Amino acid sequence: MDAERALRDFLVSRRAAIDPGRTGLPVGHGSRRVPGLRREEVAALAGVSVAYYTKLEQGRIGRISEEVLGAVEKALQLDRLECAHLRTLVRNAGSRPTPSAPPPVKARPGVVAMVHALDLPAMVHGPRLEVLAVNHTAKLLVDDFDAKPVKERNLARWTFLDPRARIVYPEWDKIAPQVAAALRQVAADRAADPALEQLVGEIAVASPDFARYWAEYRLYEHSYGVKRFFNETVGEMSLHYETMVLPGGKGQSVIVFRADRGSPSEEKLRILASWNAPTAEEDAQRIRP
Repeated sequence: MDAERALRDFLVSRRAAIDPGRTGLPVGHGSRRVPGLRREEVAALAGVSVAYYTKLEQGRIGRISEEVLGAVEKALQLDRLECAHLRTLVRNAGSRPTPSAPPPVKARPGVVAMVHALDLPAMVHGPRLEVLAVNHTAKLLVDDFDAKPVKERNLARWTFLDPRARIVYPEWDKIAPQVAAALRQVAADRAADPALEQLVGEIAVASPDFARYWAEYRLYEHSYGVKRFFNETVGEMSLHYETMVLPGGKGQSVIVFRADRGSPSEEKLRILASWNAPTAEEDAQRIRP
C-alpha cells in the first residue's frame, strides 16, 4: 500500500468521524462541506500549526516528536488500536519500503498437526487472512478450504465473494465489516506488499460491500469473542473464539472455537465433530501444498 496515501486516508477518516460539537471548540452556524473536523480544528486541538498538521496528513512531515504525535492522537480521540496503527503509518511514510514479492506463506507442519489433532474447530490464518490449515470440524462449521484453489483459501475473499459465508454467518452484516477492518489493520503492518494490495483490489472490485467498508477505514483486532454460526443440519450455534499468535510465525495465528459447557451449542458442536471424522493420516493427506 502507498504509505503516504494510507496515512492521509486514515487521518482524514478519523477527523471525519468526530462530532465538532463535542470537542469544546466554538462551532459556527454555517454549513460544513465535509463531516467531522476541519484540518485547522485538529491543528488547534493538537496545539500545532495548520501548515504542520497539513504536512502530517499528506505524509510529508518527516520525523515527528512523541509529544506532537500524542497530541494528535488525543485530538483525534484515537483508541489503543488506532494509536498503534497511526504510529506504524507514520513510520512507514518515513521509511519508504521497497515493494517486493513475498515468498508463499505456509504453516509449520507441527502447527498443522496440532490443529488436526483437536476435536474443536480450529484454523490457521496467515498474515493476509489466508487459511493455511483447517481441521475436520472447522470444515463442517465454516467451509472446506482444502478443497478450494489456493487463491480462494482466504477468509476475506470467502466472506465477501462466497455466497456460503452469508449462510454460515447469520450475522453477516456484523461479521463482514470486522473482516474488512481486520484486513485494514494488517495493511499498515505490511507496507509495500503487492500480494495484499492485489487481494484488496480484487475484492473491492467484486464486492461493493467490501469497497464501502474499506473506505470507512475501521480497524479490528481478531483476538477473542463470540460468533453465531449456522449449519444446515444442526442449526444455529453460538461459539466463543480465541486467537493465538504463533511465535515466529510472521503474522500467523491459530483460531479455536468452543461452546459453553452444557449449552445446546456444545451438543450441536459434538454432533458436528462426530460426522465421518477422518483419521489423522486421512486428514493430513488432504492438505494441499
